[in-house]
Formats: sequence, C-alpha cells, structure tokens
Amino acid sequence: MRTRIIRIGNSQGVRIPKALLEETGLNGEVDMTVRDGALVIAAAGRPREGWDEAFRDMTRNADDALLDADPPLPTSFDEESWVWE
Repeated sequence: MRTRIIRIGNSQGVRIPKALLEETGLNGEVDMTVRDGALVIAAAGRPREGWDEAFRDMTRNADDALLDADPPLPTSFDEESWVWE
C-alpha cells in the first residue's frame, strides 16, 4: 500500500490506513525503529515483559545466586576517615 509523508505541525508523519491497523492490531503506544533503512513500527513492549520466565529459567539453571554475597573488603576510607556519630 502506497501513501505519502505529510506535514503535521513542525514534524512529518504518515497516515496509516484503518485496514493495516486492524490487520496488525496496533493501537495506543508503539515503538519505532530503523532496520536496514526501513522504518519499523511495532507494538510497544511492556516494561519488564518476560522477566517472570527469565527468573524461572535462572532458578531452574541454579543461576540465581547473589553476585555480591560476600561483604566488600574495607578500604582506607572505611578504616580511617569514616566516623559514626
């Protein structure tokens, strides 16, 4: 389907025909990226989408240990400069 780039205020835009929106299911927020010289418009992902499954995989693979489980080694600042009041 061919369309034109149009002026919208100080910007430019493209009118997306209703048939294409219905076919893709796009509405509300979308993400726009450039891939191989093409403008790609996709449904906006939800923050933290897929984290639940990633955490389950980490547990299943025993890869869920704390990275900083050991307390840090004291520095000269800790030993000489820091004062509790």
